[in-house]
Formats: sequence, structure tokens, C-alpha cells
Amino acid sequence: MPSVQIKDVPPDVHAVLKQRAALAGKSMQEYVLGLLVDHAQTPTMEDILRRVEQRTGSAITPAFAVETLRADRESR
Repeated sequence: MPSVQIKDVPPDVHAVLKQRAALAGKSMQEYVLGLLVDHAQTPTMEDILRRVEQRTGSAITPAFAVETLRADRESR
């Protein structure tokens, strides 16, 4: 299985991650791996727009998507 090594993590960031891992009852490796997996599985706006474009065959601009989401939120 591939691995990732991250160097030069700021001490304050390391301390927060270490504390959160401990509170979750996980090792630092387990905790950070979980964060990476969650991040990789969450689609970006670009991913979503690309999927929509592939389904409909028409391009939806990010500006249109933002305005549509904003209008939907305001109507609630």
C-alpha cells in the first residue's frame, strides 16, 4: 500500500492533530489517514460540475452554479 510522509508540519498544527487523535482514541496515523480518506471521497465543486456536464452534455459555469445555490438558499 502506498504511503505519504509530510515534513515541516507547523508545531501548532501537529499539537492540534495529536490532541484530536487522542480524543478520538486513535493514533496520529489513523486519525490523519481518516482525514485524508474523507477529503479524497468528498467531491469538489469542479467534480460535481464535470459530472453534471457529462450527464447533460451542456456546460454549467461555476458562476451559474453559485448563483443557483445562492438563490435556492435564499428561498428557504
